[in-house]
Amino acid sequence: MINKAGTALKNGIVLLRWIAVVSSSVAAITSTMLPLYGDIDGGQWSALFLLLLFSAFLIHGVLTHLLNDYTDYLSGTDEHSPAILSGGSRLIQTGAVPAETIGRAGKSLAAGLALLAAALLVTGFVRLGVLLAVGVWAAVSYSLRPLRTSYYPVAGEWISTFPSLFFLGLAGPWLALETLPQWAFQNALVNALICIAWVMVHHIPDVRADARAVPKKQTSVVWAAERFGFAFSRLPAVVYYVLTGACAFWLGIERLPAALGTAASAAAAIFLIVNMNVDDPEEVSKVEKWLLLLAIVTAVWLGIFV
Repeated sequence: MINKAGTALKNGIVLLRWIAVVSSSVAAITSTMLPLYGDIDGGQWSALFLLLLFSAFLIHGVLTHLLNDYTDYLSGTDEHSPAILSGGSRLIQTGAVPAETIGRAGKSLAAGLALLAAALLVTGFVRLGVLLAVGVWAAVSYSLRPLRTSYYPVAGEWISTFPSLFFLGLAGPWLALETLPQWAFQNALVNALICIAWVMVHHIPDVRADARAVPKKQTSVVWAAERFGFAFSRLPAVVYYVLTGACAFWLGIERLPAALGTAASAAAAIFLIVNMNVDDPEEVSKVEKWLLLLAIVTAVWLGIFV
């Protein structure tokens, strides 16, 4: 019994891929919760922060990864992935958990959370219901048919990933305040774009595996590589970091430190991406780690300078 519990716990930790969750979902939450510290009751702030953290790990760490692992196993892309930072949790490939169990758990969790979202909406907890519904939508639409947006260029970023990260960034202020301040929209937008940008780098080592998948997993990175050559697999990431840097103009003089920090972070990321060897999965993964760190630092920086 103890051994089974230990194995389940170990598999759960592997599934979470906590580094990805922290550098995207947790970063987005922190960036808009920091400005609220001191402005709302301390107990309310702590409870809200913990609620959002739990939700992020449940929906991103568990639900999204369950569904993504299952779908990418069926298409075969994870089988051929270099599997340094990419390639899923590898729970299926190593035989730790059967594919059917992963798929069944993901679909059951999605159904349960969808029912909870509906219940929240019906009982008057509209904001909580909307936020939960967006999270479930993102996870399901990203990996499951009929949409399976992760298998199409641009669709995965804008139909699934962006709404979930943007709303997660808005969640704290939206639940705590009567009206949303401009800084909440700004921080949520910048962090969502940064997340999409480093995800594009995350896909680079998997270009060949994604192209061999059935059905073909034609991410924006695969599209760029096939259209312009493999050296241009970095193009989608550069484009999204350029968009991130452009947000500095919106932050403007009123939030000058935040604007300068955003511009510097985007410039540093672009420098790293342009100078990395896309043919070397290990080097790409090293660059990705720096980008994850930059994402966290930028999120905190934006949360401090509002």
